[in-house]
Amino acid sequence: MTEPITVFIADDHRLFRDGLRALLASAGDIQVTGEADNGEEAATLVERLQPDVVLMDIQMPGLNGIEATRRITAASPHVGVIIVTMFEDDDSVFAAMRAGARGYILKGAGQEEVARTIRAVAQGEALFGPAIAARLMSFFSGPRPPAPAEAFPELTVREREVLSLIAAGHSNEAIAGRLVVSRKTVRNHVSNIFNKLQVAGRAEAIIRARDAGMG
Repeated sequence: MTEPITVFIADDHRLFRDGLRALLASAGDIQVTGEADNGEEAATLVERLQPDVVLMDIQMPGLNGIEATRRITAASPHVGVIIVTMFEDDDSVFAAMRAGARGYILKGAGQEEVARTIRAVAQGEALFGPAIAARLMSFFSGPRPPAPAEAFPELTVREREVLSLIAAGHSNEAIAGRLVVSRKTVRNHVSNIFNKLQVAGRAEAIIRARDAGMG
C-alpha cells in the first residue's frame, strides 16, 4: 500500500483543528500526525516530526503563521506549507507566498478542495484555491500604476511601508495586524525609521512622511 500523506495542523482554535482532523480522516490517504495552537510550537514540532504537509493558520498567539511558515520552509524546504485562513486580502496572500507557502485556501473550503490541495503540495506542486487564484489573476492582469519617485531612500522597503501606515494614522497594533507581523517587529521598524530620519517622535515622522506624499 502507498504510504499516507502526513499532515500537521497549526491553528489556535481547537474546534477548527478537530473539524479539520475529522474531515481529513475520511480522505483515506491522509494522516494527521501532529497539532499545535501557536506558531512557535508548530515550527518546533514540524522540525522534529517532518510531516509532508503543514496546514497553517495566519493569526495565532506569539509567532504568527507567516513567520512560522518562513521558519519551517527555511529549516525544512521539503515540507509543504498550506495557509488555511479566513483572510483573502492581497497583503496576506503575498506575505504567505513570500514566506514560502505552496498553497492557500480559505476556511470553509470543502473536503475535496482541501484534500486536492494537500495531495498537490505533497507532490511538490503549488496550488491555490479558486478564490485566491482569481485574486492573483486579477492582480497580475490589472493595469499597474506608474512607480512614484522613491521617498526616503535610506529606508528599507518594509520601513517605508511602515512609515506610510504611520502617516495614514495607524497604530503599531494596527500596522502589525495589517502586515501580519508581531508588534515587537513593528516597534523595531518604527525605532529604525526614527533613527534614520532623525526625528524626535511619531508626530514629526508623520509630518515628514505626509510632506513626501505618504499616507
